[in-house]
Amino acid sequence: MNQRQPTCADVQAAQLRILPFIHRTPTLTSQTLDAMAGVHIFFKCENFQKIGAFKARGAHNALFSLTPEQRQAGVVTHSSGNHAAALALAARNAGTVAHVVMPSNAPQPKVESVQRLGGIITHCEPTAEAREATAAQVQAATGAIMIHPFDNWEVITGQGTAALELVQDHPDLDAIVTPVGGGGLLSGTAIVAAAHGIKVFGAEPQGADDAQRSLRTGQRQSVGVANTIADGLRTSLGERPFQVIMQSVSDIATVSDEEIVGAMLLAWQILKIIIEPSCAVPLAAILNQRLPLSGQRVGVILSGGNVDLRALPW
Repeated sequence: MNQRQPTCADVQAAQLRILPFIHRTPTLTSQTLDAMAGVHIFFKCENFQKIGAFKARGAHNALFSLTPEQRQAGVVTHSSGNHAAALALAARNAGTVAHVVMPSNAPQPKVESVQRLGGIITHCEPTAEAREATAAQVQAATGAIMIHPFDNWEVITGQGTAALELVQDHPDLDAIVTPVGGGGLLSGTAIVAAAHGIKVFGAEPQGADDAQRSLRTGQRQSVGVANTIADGLRTSLGERPFQVIMQSVSDIATVSDEEIVGAMLLAWQILKIIIEPSCAVPLAAILNQRLPLSGQRVGVILSGGNVDLRALPW
């Protein structure tokens, strides 16, 4: 596993490594949303990705960076959903097994997705400490290799391939905005954006604002008790993502749950696509003018579309 901070060349290598296993997702635009936001937005539709989220990229890059011998013992992770399903899919593609620790409050559709893909689920209490302790127990019992959801350079590099595709398709972007929870997507995006002279911003819920506090204080902060509808963004910022974010991210905006639901509803109504609450956070930040982007060409990575259709927030 890589022990040094990756470069854009590493993201380019990851793009080739995962090419057989993922979709090259399309970009959508909307004159209606552009007019509402005062920004030219290019939506990178990772909600159309395998397992319905960008996490398929990092999971496949991390797993296929292992040697065949390392893969034989299987892999283990802890995740509330999208990374869990992504690693289960990657393990199936590699002919190995994924052990997944999921909190007891994980969304049911995400649990079902992991089960469909053959992941072996162990439930735990919904705290960071319980997730990590349970994953360590599973790892000790099975000999599987730990693939952290975001604090892993291969995962970060894989997530950066979404931004790399976006920049390849739209090289004249001024900025890219992504959601930030653990920071894998934002840091991977920042590695690519910095290499292309593009500004990068993060967006997160007000009820889980540790990344904004971390960037502004220069010290990595804990999320504490997260209180947000955006279930994919409730984790604390990882150490490796924090290193990259401090170097290359211009700012991180926060939005309320009400604003998140409003942006999510607009995407469903206007773009005619399903996005989950975590995915709507960057659009909410842009629509509510929390970032200095007026009149610019802005890429937005739509991180995922795994939402419980039986419990919509409106």
